This record gives sequence, structure tokens and C-alpha cells, in this order.
Amino acid sequence: MTSNSNTEQKFKSGFISIIGRPNVGKSTFLNRVIGQKIAIMSDKPQTTRNKVQGVLTGNDSQMIFIDTPGIHKPKHKLGDFMVKSAINALREVDVILFMVNAVEGFGRGDEFIIEKLQDVKTPVFLVVNKIDEVHPDELLPLIDKYKEKLNFQAIVPISALEGNNVDTLLTTIKKQLPEGPQYYPADQVTDHPERFIISELIREKVLHLTREEVPHSIAVVIDSIKKKEGKEIVEVMATIIVERSSQKGIVIGKQGSMMKEIGQRARKDIELLLGSKVYLELWVKVQKDWRNKMSVLKDYGFNDDY
Repeated sequence: MTSNSNTEQKFKSGFISIIGRPNVGKSTFLNRVIGQKIAIMSDKPQTTRNKVQGVLTGNDSQMIFIDTPGIHKPKHKLGDFMVKSAINALREVDVILFMVNAVEGFGRGDEFIIEKLQDVKTPVFLVVNKIDEVHPDELLPLIDKYKEKLNFQAIVPISALEGNNVDTLLTTIKKQLPEGPQYYPADQVTDHPERFIISELIREKVLHLTREEVPHSIAVVIDSIKKKEGKEIVEVMATIIVERSSQKGIVIGKQGSMMKEIGQRARKDIELLLGSKVYLELWVKVQKDWRNKMSVLKDYGFNDDY
């Protein structure tokens, strides 16, 4: 009698950290892979503040992706937290995806990240994103420039937005993963509680709609989430925190028009997330210089215990 144990496919699992300069498309990639929005997207740098974990479960594997804040030179305590959070995500993972922007090319920020990667024992993949925006002839010289700096385990050009080559990247990652357990239930796509994702969806709308007028000096705190008695509707109360009174005026808008638009757009995304009708009520509060106050940062969920 022959054993077929050799042909039996073993389950593989592992943690994959996505690292790179701000605005290279890390969150777009994560949302593409997971198939729904769990990380907020904005063309403003440093949009991602906390590490967001996305879980992709297949028949024979589970990949847990960690989307980190873009590595940049910090200007305040929140910036310190973000950079520390990103660098700490290099520890105890199975694969590191170093994502770069094909359009912007090699930059000083990349030098800084490569310096951090020199001592890392984990396999590092170079992921060249936004290939849909450059001519193919420009790719090889760019890849060569990165190859001179670090010995990469694999190099995969992709377009996170269009989905080009993303499956190839996933296959390459899977080959690298060890045999392991299924850490999360098959239907779970993130380890973040719904409160966190809801606050991020609201913050995304503020960033999109206020553009340059309100920079990254905003936070969103969820005051309560509860189901209305006897109704299939979820009631969400949230406060948008800004640093200056002038920003409060911008967020509210003329006769409350901006606030209304933020609320309408956020509500649509929250309804998709919860699979339920949502009643969303927003307030705006001024908290001067909150990004430099450790006690306030902790209150807003930026815990420095990684």
C-alpha cells in the first residue's frame, strides 16, 4: 500500500509587511488583495497611521498583510509613532514587500528604508507599483538602480490600481511562506475592530474633500455605535478632531455643506462595511496641538506598545 502523503498539499501561512515611502500605493494594494476597503486611500502622504492587518485566506494558505505608515522624517510625536510603527513591522514577519513608485523613481526616502533593511534577515521583495503609468522601457533601469542597493529575494512589477501582476506577486509570496496554522477564521478580512475602520472611513472623506486646507491634523473618534431598537439601522456617533478653529470652519463648511457631504460619503462606505442601514451623526471639536500630546494620542488609539 502506497502513501499519498507526499502529494497532499500542506497549509501555508505567514505575515507579510508592506513597507515603503509615503504614497507609493500600499493601501491600494492591500484593498485590492483583500477585495474590499479596509485601509483608507488618499493621494496625501502619510495617510495610514496605524498598522492595518488584512487577511487573505485561500484553500491552502493564509496571508496576513501588515500595511504600515509611509516611512518619512517625523515632524511631531505622531510622526515619531508612525515611523516607529512601520519599522517595528519588519520584525517577526515572514516576507517584507518593499513597495516603490515607478513614476517617482528612486528617492532619498528609499535610501533611508534600504538602510533599515540591510540588517534584516527576512526575505525582501521589491514591488514596483504603478507600472501602468510608465513606459516599459523605463522599468529596467529603475529596477537596476534598486538592485545595486540591496539583494532582493524577488522583484515583481505591479499595478495595484489596475490589478496587473498582483496574482503573480501573491503566488511568489505563497512559495516563500512556511507551513503553518490558519490564524484567523476564513471569512475574517482584518484584525481591526469595526470601530477603527469606521473612524478611518470618515477620516478618508475629510482628507478627500478638504484637500490642502485641512492637512493631517485631524483625527476621528467614534463616540458610540448601537443598533436602533426594533429597527434594522445602526446609529454611529463620531467626533472629528481638528487643531485650529479655522479648520473647524472648513470641515463644517458654508451652512454645514461640507459636513453634510462628508457624512453622506462616509455613510455609504460604512453601510457597505456593516451590511446594514446606517444613521451617522458627526460633530467637530478643536483640540490644539493634539499630535504632540502623548496622553491625547493614546486616547485617540495611537498606542506606543508595539
